[in-house]
Amino acid sequence: MAEGKGSSLVHLLVIILSLVAFAFAIAAERRRSTGEVHTNERTNATYCVYESDVATGYGVGAFLFLLSGQSLLMGVTKCMCFGRPLAPGGNRAWTIIYFASSWLTFLVAEACLVAGAKKNAYHTKYKSMTESFSCDTLRKGVFVAGAVFVVATMILNVYYYMYFTKATTQPAHKTNRSSSTVGMAGYA
Repeated sequence: MAEGKGSSLVHLLVIILSLVAFAFAIAAERRRSTGEVHTNERTNATYCVYESDVATGYGVGAFLFLLSGQSLLMGVTKCMCFGRPLAPGGNRAWTIIYFASSWLTFLVAEACLVAGAKKNAYHTKYKSMTESFSCDTLRKGVFVAGAVFVVATMILNVYYYMYFTKATTQPAHKTNRSSSTVGMAGYA
């Protein structure tokens, strides 16, 4: 491993897992359930008939792949809390910024994917004729928003890992002092 570069395998796995999550999120958006209103001839009850529910599976798949990528990176870096301390300086500051930002975008992406999968899986079966009747479907763009935040999370995770390895491999800056600088030199 080169000085401050990090493992190429970790970079590659995080990118692949994130891109698969992105592909699943886009597939979920394209395959959202749509419903048609039908009337039962015998009971005169109205109900919705939905197409396949494959988008829910794609949304859950995107959720799991993104979760796997985030878990892998946090496991390798020990969530920045355990292991070698970060050397003071600019690399440590960027590591902390990218760490917080990647967690924020990760949480938003996961929320979009879970909310989209949950809403897509919820199907209204029967409603009475007196209500204004329409089949509930997922709004356009929920899975796309999740996909956008998946890509943002991927980019921030790559930068987080890059600066994390720089901050942990760089030696701490030590000052060589020949005498005490506390202000007690006159008493020695």
